[in-house]
Amino acid sequence: MDMRLIWLAVGSFAMSTVGFAFASLLPLIAADTHISVPMAGYLIMTFSLSYAVGAPVLSAVAGTVDRRRVLACAMLIFVAGNLIAASSSSFFTLLAAQVVMGAAAGLFAATAQATAVALAGPEHRAFAISIVVGGTTFAVAVGAPIASLIGTLWGWRGTFFAIAALGVICATILWIWLPHGLRGMKLTLSERFAAVGKPGILPALATTLLYLAGGFIVISYLGPLALEGAGLPLIALPGMLLCFGVGAVIGNLGSGFLADKIGATRVVVLSLVFSLLVCLIIALGLKFLPQSLSGPLLIGIMVPWGIIGWSFPPAQASRIVGYAPEVAHLTLSLNASAMYFGIAIGTVVGGRVLEFAKPSDLGLVAALFAAVALVLMWATRSKTSSVAMPA
Repeated sequence: MDMRLIWLAVGSFAMSTVGFAFASLLPLIAADTHISVPMAGYLIMTFSLSYAVGAPVLSAVAGTVDRRRVLACAMLIFVAGNLIAASSSSFFTLLAAQVVMGAAAGLFAATAQATAVALAGPEHRAFAISIVVGGTTFAVAVGAPIASLIGTLWGWRGTFFAIAALGVICATILWIWLPHGLRGMKLTLSERFAAVGKPGILPALATTLLYLAGGFIVISYLGPLALEGAGLPLIALPGMLLCFGVGAVIGNLGSGFLADKIGATRVVVLSLVFSLLVCLIIALGLKFLPQSLSGPLLIGIMVPWGIIGWSFPPAQASRIVGYAPEVAHLTLSLNASAMYFGIAIGTVVGGRVLEFAKPSDLGLVAALFAAVALVLMWATRSKTSSVAMPA
């Protein structure tokens, strides 16, 4: 294996860790900055929106610029954002830092995948992309729990300092190891978004958005859900995120195998159905069980929830590639943007639920999003059934 792919994955790991670590950092940030947890949730929304917009827009601006330079600069800008966040003295400075980090992460992710394909060659395209995207999976499995533990022991600022240090190491190695003169293809924004018009792509992107929105209604506010809803101690959050991450790795690896056996569409539908059930179990368990039982229930459901939740992305990516293989590099980028738009929406909706209802109600609202995604897939099935795609 080309070791340069590993360091591209490490970059994805560092940048994705920020987004997933917020699930445990929000209560700490809210307490330190004297704001509510729903207000702190705007940090996730800002990062996610900046990522979703930054990926296509900045990639179009970067165009044919040397990819080594783009990746190193994006990583260093990301490091600067982390340092701004770690040293911030106000909530608005934290928000500004999320804009910087999110935009840099979006540019890095889009460029890293294209660079991986160029390094590995067209015949190994899928493998190269899977290595880079694997960094995101390990951010869930390892990065988020470690970041949560650092935040619990040394404060949330320590988490941002640690991620910044990893970013500096990664930027340095990529600058040294990546070849000079590796350039991309110049595409305008209109050319990048033209892929949305391909049959089946728009409903698939909407499904991605709804699924991630529903999931992050709960995941973004796992802190108050566990602390207030289930009565668990703060130190339980790193362990819960680790359990979720273990499940995520299993789900991510098993999804491809299962999709080959029964078809990617069936895997996506199963993931939606079981996600809906998990959300209902969380909601009803917190509503009707005493905390002596609801706490262990929440902990116990983390591994299966991770398996279910992370069986969706690979299968959904396979469906999207199947609709229009000739523009897979564009549709996968749009799918990533849809994911982060979904995260932003889920964070905002979850915050409003916490303002006007109880933490247990997060699961009920999240289940509604999964149900709408299932209805959308059923309603558009006849329009896409004739498109060449995985079953």
